[in-house]
Amino acid sequence: MTEQKAADIRSRSLETEQEPEQDDLPLYMRPAEVKIVSANDLLNRCRLYLSETDCQTILRAYRYADEHHLGQFRKSGEPYITHPLAVASILASWHMDCVTIQAGLMHDVLEDTGVSKKEMAELFGIEVANVVDGVSKLDKLKFRSVQTAAAESFRKLLLAMAKDVRVILVKLADRVHNMRTLGIMRFEKRCRISRETLDIYVPIAHRLGMNHVFRELQELAFLNMHPVRYRVLHDAVLKTREKRKEILERILQETRRALPKAGIRARVLGRDKTLYGIYNTMRDKHIGFREALDIYGFRVIVKTREECYLTLGVLHALYKPVPGRFKDFIAIPKTNGYQSIHTTVIGPNGTPIEYQIRTEEMHRIAEYGILTHWLFNDDGASANEIQARTTAWLQSLLEIQRQSTDSSEFIENIKIDLFPDRIYVFTPKSKIISLPKRSTPIDFAYQIHTDVGNHAAACRINGVEAELTQELHNGDMVEITTDPSATPRPEWVKAVGSGKARAEIRQFLRTMKFADSAKLGFDLLKKAGEDISLDIEQIPPAIWESIQKEIGASSRDEFLADLGLGKYVAEAVVNRLAVLMNTRESLEEGQSTVLQKTVEVTGNEGMAVTLASCCHPIPGDEIWGFMRPGKGLSIHRTECSHTVKGKASDPGRWMTAKWAAVPASARFRVPVDITAVNERATVAACITAAAEENSSIVGLTVDQGSGSTCYLHLMVMVHDRLHLARVIRRLSHVKDIQEVHRRTSEHFKGSAAGAAEEQKSSLTSQLNSEDLYADRSGQ
Repeated sequence: MTEQKAADIRSRSLETEQEPEQDDLPLYMRPAEVKIVSANDLLNRCRLYLSETDCQTILRAYRYADEHHLGQFRKSGEPYITHPLAVASILASWHMDCVTIQAGLMHDVLEDTGVSKKEMAELFGIEVANVVDGVSKLDKLKFRSVQTAAAESFRKLLLAMAKDVRVILVKLADRVHNMRTLGIMRFEKRCRISRETLDIYVPIAHRLGMNHVFRELQELAFLNMHPVRYRVLHDAVLKTREKRKEILERILQETRRALPKAGIRARVLGRDKTLYGIYNTMRDKHIGFREALDIYGFRVIVKTREECYLTLGVLHALYKPVPGRFKDFIAIPKTNGYQSIHTTVIGPNGTPIEYQIRTEEMHRIAEYGILTHWLFNDDGASANEIQARTTAWLQSLLEIQRQSTDSSEFIENIKIDLFPDRIYVFTPKSKIISLPKRSTPIDFAYQIHTDVGNHAAACRINGVEAELTQELHNGDMVEITTDPSATPRPEWVKAVGSGKARAEIRQFLRTMKFADSAKLGFDLLKKAGEDISLDIEQIPPAIWESIQKEIGASSRDEFLADLGLGKYVAEAVVNRLAVLMNTRESLEEGQSTVLQKTVEVTGNEGMAVTLASCCHPIPGDEIWGFMRPGKGLSIHRTECSHTVKGKASDPGRWMTAKWAAVPASARFRVPVDITAVNERATVAACITAAAEENSSIVGLTVDQGSGSTCYLHLMVMVHDRLHLARVIRRLSHVKDIQEVHRRTSEHFKGSAAGAAEEQKSSLTSQLNSEDLYADRSGQ
């Protein structure tokens, strides 16, 4: 097959997959029924761009997978082979190579059957076997907990992806089909899988520039987690679209008439927000539905880079630009290779309009990212640049892995880097450095070089001396001063915003300065012990062995080094040591005579402190701390049933705690229960009411009561107890709401939903506590 003929076939096969040219792009609508793909359908699609030899190899892989999945069925009752066929078909729609499609067909063979990797390699080659092995989970191994197993599986997936990016492409195709067919699962499982999708696979798709996959996964996850909210927003957007039609048409026509007058031929497309995008805007900016849709989006696609800037001038002459609402992602591309000029102008009747201006090549890359290499056979400079960026990112994952001691720490270190929010700062020589939001000069230093970070002593931001822990913003010029005698400090672990910096700091403190970390941990204990007159140097070996066993450390030095690294709270450990030091005679009727130190928390200590998901404490609540074996300090409300029972049965593990100064931007999850009538109208009104009080709703379930009564169970984000009181007061004023209260265990016992709702709340709390990524508004 000649290259020209292959290109023609490729172009024809993409005609139905390209973005539709219409004034308003359609909302993402979940297909009513997902078509079952046959082997012939797959081969016909592959023949559009692959050789017949490759197609026969793919057919052989299909027969092998079909044979080994024989007798296995999906939850829907369909033969299991329909799933690998669908995954392979998605990969073929991306024009992936023969190896990848074979891996898609056999991606569950190693995991779900008795086939070994060696056997697969002998039959289909080591490349195919490696990709399949990278996708497979580690279900056959035993781990301490479900969380550890999930973290280890994800770690393995990312490391395999770092060696061959096709691993994650197969996994993304697998996740897309699973999400399309998720409706058959029970609601709790749909929520868990959807949360995992939003936390892991959506950020990865965004990081790889695969915008079409990114959007579809977001929408499907939103639909499965919040079907009521999805329906309310969907109906509201459709109604609003009809009202916006006339003004949209006017803007389009005026734009299309203005560009040819300047000699610019362009495509002008309306750009609809996705429902999940609208929801996020309302939640993150604490605004109502009307405000979230207040801006009109358009995309202008031209031929050359130069025409992008000419188009910008034409649009600014046509409508007045809004100061400070201009971003040039052509001069400074995003980390995933995205390029466009964004500008906001004021159109007819004071209507705000956002234009995205880009070339056809930039548009392809914005939609398909790393797939442009396969989809369009693109070996141009932009496609090669994406390949280079992706390779660099994947190599950074390997570096973080080398610096992390276990899978849980690895996940913690990379989770920030997976978020799409980035800032761009400059070196003194005007080199652009991309960092996660909330990064500091320490992150900047480690991004330059590990040695620069390890010996950073001072910094200047925009020519002014600043703290190394000061938050950076877009456009800052950063200069780092190093000193050979300077070394990382444990408090830097909490201050940094990038996974790379966190991993490097911990590695330095753990290995190169292990003895110093252990000494620092001992010094922290000693200082905390002085406050309660406990001499740490007089602790007998038996007590050390007890605390080591509780913590899960193999030696005293390892325990002290972890303490020095900030994995535990020194005051909490001292309190526990004090209890263990006392004889049993000093404990009478469940009351300890031990002098204890009150632990101060902010809720942002990371691994050292966790806020209990059973009672959701927030600043302003009276709180107690509980030393969990191997898990640090768990904070509970005083009235929590776990606190009451725990203090009675094992008082030595509990200690008084109080809130320290909490950052103004911090937000905490709190469950709120509502009794109401008119479910649909109430849900929409609650979202608006919460936004008006600078809050947001991040979880919602609805139970039907008798008659028109319904029970809404919300998870709201608030700053403290007073903020929660304002939110509850505002919600109580919503029409059709009869009762609003913060959830406690007592409320469940008398609720109409009864034990079923209590079980559901417990599950929701569990899901929230198992999130790999914290809600951004709470960081």
